[in-house]
Amino acid sequence: MKKLFIPLFLLILINCNKSGNQHVVKSDLLEIISEDKAMSYNAPPAQEIPVEAMVSAKAVNTEPKSSPSQSNNIIVKKVIKNGDLDIQVGDIKKAHQQVNEIVKSNNAYIQTERFNNTDIDEKQFFTIRVPHKNFDGLINSFSNGIGSVLSKNIASDDVTEEYTDVSIKLANKKIYLEKYRDMLRSAKTTKDILEIQENIRELEDEIDVAEGRLRFIDDRVNYSTLNLMLYKEKVRSSATSKIGFGNRFGDSFTKGWNSFVAFFLGIISLWPFFLLIPIIILIWKKWRNRKKKE
Repeated sequence: MKKLFIPLFLLILINCNKSGNQHVVKSDLLEIISEDKAMSYNAPPAQEIPVEAMVSAKAVNTEPKSSPSQSNNIIVKKVIKNGDLDIQVGDIKKAHQQVNEIVKSNNAYIQTERFNNTDIDEKQFFTIRVPHKNFDGLINSFSNGIGSVLSKNIASDDVTEEYTDVSIKLANKKIYLEKYRDMLRSAKTTKDILEIQENIRELEDEIDVAEGRLRFIDDRVNYSTLNLMLYKEKVRSSATSKIGFGNRFGDSFTKGWNSFVAFFLGIISLWPFFLLIPIIILIWKKWRNRKKKE
């Protein structure tokens, strides 16, 4: 009996150990399976990629790519050209017709026009807008074909840096504007909605200002501005050119006498004040004497 009992006892112990090990293994497997399931849920579904697509992808990857920095580094020069030109002519009307012909032949247009007529001269003022490429030709046509050039001033203003700076800031503001609009769609409280709407309004105003500035610069770059003046000196008449020293002396004496009379009459017009001053002095003396007696 003892010999049978001992082997049976050993078999029972071995079976208990095996069952315990199986429970541990099962629990570990469950954990691994749960982790695999979680990973399978999070991982995107596998898709079969055709061989042609893989070959084309490799071909595309082998081709040289231009980096965004290289494409963005191409900066177009923005130069504004302005000019002032004064020309003396013999006939204002004839010169005016020549100006119209030259303006038309250079695809330009007259923005403003003004005429002054005095006793000594006639002046015709023009503000002309001309395409940038025709600016120099327009200047040469006026200088060589109308009259004598009295003065000429040409200026070039490089606004490339300003234009680039405004363009970059404008692009960033548009990105922020889209982000604020996305935030507005997901906003929950009234406070958040109002605050986001205020930020959107400010950004829209800044974007309008920046776009207006860029349009102005583009207009000034594409069309240069020329301020043209036509000048004609009038010929003095014989009556005015033959005035001698005696006549001029008499005129000066007359002007001096008239100035003296005007000054004298001005003093006389102040007579009420001259009457008030002695009265004020008399009252002040009486008041002073009364104070001394007291």
